[in-house]
Amino acid sequence: MNNEKIEKLAKEIRIKPGVIDDSRIITDAANALDRITAARALAARMGLWRKIMNSKITKFAVAAAVIIAAVFSVKIIGSSATPAYAFEQTIQANHSVRFLHIKDFDAQHSSDEPKEFWVECDESGRVKNVRSYFPEWSEKDDGAKVVVWSEGKTTVWFKKKNSLLTVREEKVADEMLKLVQECDPRMAVERLYEQEKQNKVKLEVNEPSDKTKNIKVTADTTSSGRREILYVDQATKLVTAIEFYQLKDGVYQLDGTEEFYDYNQPIDPAMFNLDKEVPSDATKIDQVNQEVGLAQGNLSNDEVEVEVAKQFFEALIAKDYAKAGKLLEGMPADKMEEMFGRIKFLRIVSIGKPAPHPIPATGGVVVPCVVEIEVNGKTGEQRFDRLGVRQVYNKPGRWTIFGGI
Repeated sequence: MNNEKIEKLAKEIRIKPGVIDDSRIITDAANALDRITAARALAARMGLWRKIMNSKITKFAVAAAVIIAAVFSVKIIGSSATPAYAFEQTIQANHSVRFLHIKDFDAQHSSDEPKEFWVECDESGRVKNVRSYFPEWSEKDDGAKVVVWSEGKTTVWFKKKNSLLTVREEKVADEMLKLVQECDPRMAVERLYEQEKQNKVKLEVNEPSDKTKNIKVTADTTSSGRREILYVDQATKLVTAIEFYQLKDGVYQLDGTEEFYDYNQPIDPAMFNLDKEVPSDATKIDQVNQEVGLAQGNLSNDEVEVEVAKQFFEALIAKDYAKAGKLLEGMPADKMEEMFGRIKFLRIVSIGKPAPHPIPATGGVVVPCVVEIEVNGKTGEQRFDRLGVRQVYNKPGRWTIFGGI
């Protein structure tokens, strides 16, 4: 559990003065809701690797989608060439790749561990499995995380929070294929080759006479001040690295480097299965093997948003932690009892009208609620001013509780 977020959210909890002196129990439980916040903003559209990779990736379900998209959003070279060497050989070499290991180094964190990605394609070239690793420095809010996409589902392990999220991702494969076609390093040389014909960039190719040294392909886009340098192994004709620069004050400054390893070296299948890596005591939120949230049916959006809040607190009143957990993004029943079991929810005092969430990127609303509770034999009214409600990720027509209170 993220202690900083808990402490922050604790300030939002207000017990009616003079009724309950010890609010620690209720704040501990209520604050735990913040751990499953899942902002829906796509920090940047797919296809701009550096923009996405430097954006603040948010939590859980959407985090999974954005990260998986980012895996294939390797910077667009934006150029091509009539080459000084057999470019077609490099194109063919890169098209034959089935396994690839990518390391992404940020210029401002050159001494830190890089982001890493492992990609497996099937014999027809379709993306089969993806694993990505985001170190602590790149994910200040969530902490280090591992993301695996396989067989139409995404699993995200938040190491610092000791939480595991699994969501269905049927559309990601098609989106990734588009990105592979546009941005994958295997296609970078082909992009250079085609776009040079359109006179979009200025290209310089340096082929050393020493065959042990890499061919250096420099592509300058004068309109944007971008420079990208590809390094191509002379023996294999495979891209080994891409450097990215931005023109600032008349000087090209290094933005980052991506290095490519283990071309066609089979990746251990265990890399795409987190079962043995995740601790047994991790909180596991599964949105694939259970129905999460409440079906909208014939209710309007406003009506179902209120109904979700109502049923959530009714479940807590009845101590039906399994139902309450399904309404809370799929939180396991035992964790719900751990979070709320020490609180006796007595009745719903009021449920207000849904209002836009203060963070629009969440894609949800807040439903203000007042609930009468009992803690240690003392009763009082607890306000939940920021109870978030929105549609379940990737499941239109189902609605869930999310976020802080």
